[in-house]
Amino acid sequence: MEGVVSLAHGDGGLATRELLREVFLKYLDDPALRRLEDSARVDFPGPCLVLTTDAFVVSPLFFPGGDIGCLSVYGTVNDLCCLGADPLFLTASFVLEEGLRLADLERIVASMAQATRRVGVRLVAGDTKVVPRGMADGLYVTTSGVGHIPPGTDLRPERISPGDRILVSGTIGDHGVAVLAARHRLLEGEATLASDCGPVHRLAGAARRFAPGLKVMRDPTRGGLATVLKELAEAGRCDLLVEEEALPTDPAAAAVAELLGLDLLYLASEGKLVAVAAPEAADAILQAWRQLPEGQRASCVGEVREGSGRVLLKTALGGTRELHLVTGEPLPRIC
Repeated sequence: MEGVVSLAHGDGGLATRELLREVFLKYLDDPALRRLEDSARVDFPGPCLVLTTDAFVVSPLFFPGGDIGCLSVYGTVNDLCCLGADPLFLTASFVLEEGLRLADLERIVASMAQATRRVGVRLVAGDTKVVPRGMADGLYVTTSGVGHIPPGTDLRPERISPGDRILVSGTIGDHGVAVLAARHRLLEGEATLASDCGPVHRLAGAARRFAPGLKVMRDPTRGGLATVLKELAEAGRCDLLVEEEALPTDPAAAAVAELLGLDLLYLASEGKLVAVAAPEAADAILQAWRQLPEGQRASCVGEVREGSGRVLLKTALGGTRELHLVTGEPLPRIC
């Protein structure tokens, strides 16, 4: 914290955590907010509800595999699903920049509508503001969501224990690579390179069938898989050992990441799940995921060990390196 907001404060890593703790939690402290999860369980007489809110500033607005419209729906729905909730309702707020082409706006809204139908959620309220040219880079969208957690669902990193397995539903880093490639106009016309922007509700529903063996779920968005695993290791007060050779990756995404000098482990996915499950449930979850088109490359990538919050990557060469929260390498405007 040096007196101004930097791009690093938006990378989902260490700088983001410092900003949240030193500014937002300083004034907006609440037990639910303090957990720093993407959604919050709200306890009150009646059904157990989950609330979430998220802002989307992705650049460019349209990218291979998606756009800011469907991304704003799927990103919010996926956060609800990761706590085991059934998504119910969404709201949306639009900040439009003067000069935005109406044809582009219509395309984005149509994409949002298609996404809501795909996941069976209702968008029930919204707001629209317009700002002068140069003030919003076209369009910003903020969405909020409400979901219901069925009885018997208890997904918390505190339930992780040694011997549990770490599962990933598919290839990592696809969204981050696709957005960066589109932004820098790399590999134009490359049909195989696309974002994984999509819903995880079917993956989450399939995994939820194997509770209580299912311990926790997360979607590896900002900061990528490495950041999610680090957060889980710290919250669960354990170490996570990950096998590099077990990580599912797309060859085109890996090639672009290498070209840009980036690590796929720290690049965002927008349609994947990370789960930690007891050994007796892990195989069943993998089998269920692989029966879905979006889970055909699901893999067990590691296991939980006793420890103090470290994430250790066993490399293909047989060495081991520790994975930390992303720091000093901002990847702005990914979501």
